[in-house]
Amino acid sequence: MGIDFSKIKGFLLDIDGVLYVGNEVIEGAIETVNYLKQNYKVAFITNTTTKTRKMIADKLKKFGFNVEEDEIFSALEAVKQFLISQNKGAFLLLKDDVKSEFKGIPANPVDFVVVGDARENFTYENMNKAFRLLFNGAELIAAAKNKYFKDLDGELSLDCGAYVVGLEYATDKEAILIGKPNKDFFHLAVKKLGLSPEEVAVIGDDIESDVQGAIDAGLKGILVKTGKFTPKDLNKGIQPDLVIDSIKEVLSFIK
Repeated sequence: MGIDFSKIKGFLLDIDGVLYVGNEVIEGAIETVNYLKQNYKVAFITNTTTKTRKMIADKLKKFGFNVEEDEIFSALEAVKQFLISQNKGAFLLLKDDVKSEFKGIPANPVDFVVVGDARENFTYENMNKAFRLLFNGAELIAAAKNKYFKDLDGELSLDCGAYVVGLEYATDKEAILIGKPNKDFFHLAVKKLGLSPEEVAVIGDDIESDVQGAIDAGLKGILVKTGKFTPKDLNKGIQPDLVIDSIKEVLSFIK
């Protein structure tokens, strides 16, 4: 393992936990992003399914980051691209304010059930509707399958993975995972940069979705000890290409 940074031409940066935690910017993150954008090709990747790309970009801009909406590649965008390629309709088990990302995707017939972090929409009625649709022939899409995330109060909170697994268990169907750590997600993001996988490094705080996903897709995986990182992550049998305290430390390897 390890990274020859002379061969790296681009970076994919995870957002929540790498650039900020809650409502606080991680020290040095803004300056690091500016340097990376001046010297490399950069895109921002996220499994967040509670915000549209515009909402994410607006939040980053308020923090002081130089980020545009079209530089963000999200799990929701990847799902939309998949549904368009299949020319299929879907039932969206998502928050109401992110469904605008799916304009043009028909609601009928329901060929797929799409599950993200629906928060208040994870009601029995909605879960049962999803169950019935799946039981009657629809296929299950997991926009993401993360176990937990670092919440605004600094504690870990349950993510949508548990709901996806519940539907898998009840219907005997395996979800099609579209977001990280799906290899196709990383390859689509790399394509956005116009580079090849071996020329790109991912910086993330999730050793499974970000780091292992990147490595499996042929990219380099850099783990930061911010966000959802916990020391026990290093005991999961996953070997990152590099482990750093925070994103700003990457500058010591490339300057």
